Amino acid sequence: MSPTKASDITVDDDCQKKHAATDDWFTCHEPCTLPKHIQELALIELRENESARNQAISAFRQWISKNADVQNVNTDENFLLRFLRVKKFSLPMAQQMLLKYLNLRQKFPMYFMGLDCLIPSINELIDSGYMFVSPFRDNHGRRVIIGTAKGFDLRKYSNRDLGIVHIITYETLLNDEVNQVVGFTHFGDLYSITPAYITLFAPNEFATLIKWGEQSIPMRHKAIHLLNVPLPIKFAYDYFQTRISPKLNGRMKMHSSLSELHETLDKKVLPKEYGGEMPMAEMIRLWKKELLANREKLIALDNMRLLSDKNIITRKTKAEINHNLITGFNQLNGSFRKLEVD
Repeated sequence: MSPTKASDITVDDDCQKKHAATDDWFTCHEPCTLPKHIQELALIELRENESARNQAISAFRQWISKNADVQNVNTDENFLLRFLRVKKFSLPMAQQMLLKYLNLRQKFPMYFMGLDCLIPSINELIDSGYMFVSPFRDNHGRRVIIGTAKGFDLRKYSNRDLGIVHIITYETLLNDEVNQVVGFTHFGDLYSITPAYITLFAPNEFATLIKWGEQSIPMRHKAIHLLNVPLPIKFAYDYFQTRISPKLNGRMKMHSSLSELHETLDKKVLPKEYGGEMPMAEMIRLWKKELLANREKLIALDNMRLLSDKNIITRKTKAEINHNLITGFNQLNGSFRKLEVD
């Protein structure tokens, strides 16, 4: 089977096709399909209601259509809403996150481009249990991303294989709007991790991926549970904590035993091998069906382009903007004082 290219795929956007010749496309909205209790949660946590959602999507689409820095950006509601929701419907912040997301994809194409679950090495890693998603939601209604690191042979697989498996997992889950609202729970068994894993990435690359990933991938990480963290890689864990936000840091918890883990994470969402009811192999089989159902959408992401990063606001540019504002204010204030003296 020959690999599918992004240029061979177009993601359906009937609304855009019907209204391509007019401005009606900006204000063409799909009815909200979220369950009632999820809509209520979205209102409480994200300030989302029908009016806010429709206004933000229309404004987001118009901004994209007039933005010379981007090309072929997906304007489906599902895609735009993931950025709006993670930024609680702050349109400027969602726009910045979209630019950073496109920039991350292009700066690190080896991990973010060609997201095809049928690549043999990727398919093998998923089968091995390296990373998959439980078919059950936890008590908070979240999908649980499970990583066991099993089956990752450093002599056989590359850092690209590792990165692709992670990003395929995240992008597939983000296609479900319920997940966009409720966020995600993570569980990782690090027993199989050795210090040799650290050599997969250059130190600067690893640090950048962690920091930029949190800032650019529109996911609500609500809880991270780690089991069997080996002492030899504790320094890597400590370093990881310095690269993420205090908010995310506060949501990470290390467990010394399965019984301790079960006190905070529902057993039902875990494989049978970790105290649950469904065998890991069955969970992986069901997850692979989800991956296949979303495969073309993920490959089509490669059609999007960031043509310039000049309008991405970073900590440095924020400082420059603040400095210019203060300088301008002082100059203006000085002018008023001069007028008073004159």
